[in-house]
Amino acid sequence: MKTKALYTGSFDPLTNGHLDIIKRAARLYDELTLGIIVNPQKKSMFTLEERQQMLIEALKSIENVKVDHFSGLTADYVNDNGYDVVVRGLRNAADFGYELQMAQMNDTLFRDGVETVFLMADPKYSFISSSVIKEVFLLGGSIEGLVPDTILEYMKRNA
Repeated sequence: MKTKALYTGSFDPLTNGHLDIIKRAARLYDELTLGIIVNPQKKSMFTLEERQQMLIEALKSIENVKVDHFSGLTADYVNDNGYDVVVRGLRNAADFGYELQMAQMNDTLFRDGVETVFLMADPKYSFISSSVIKEVFLLGGSIEGLVPDTILEYMKRNA
């Protein structure tokens, strides 16, 4: 039986921290979907279409990864699409507190058998967030080595 996993986020933009979690999760599960969360109340640097395209380009070498998007409850998307696992990345203790609360809430909403799995960030990426990446980039700082090269080139072309 194939195991279907979902890793969600805004991916605005994709960072090397995200990429590390994606590569590790792709080794653990037969299918991994990156679910771009559409939150109309959140101001994004990139459109949904741009984020999808950037993810597809950055992840084309990982065969069992696909990209999708959704709005609303993650649990509804998980249940409607038959996922077995929701992967969450943790950078620090603050992430753990928030993610644990979300996982426990989702557990009441998931169909039976769906698990949330936490993967710890590689320490060299534990300080990286999309918000910090955007801020540093927009203020003219270097983000080289913190995002995949394809993402950096996209950001430079579209700045």
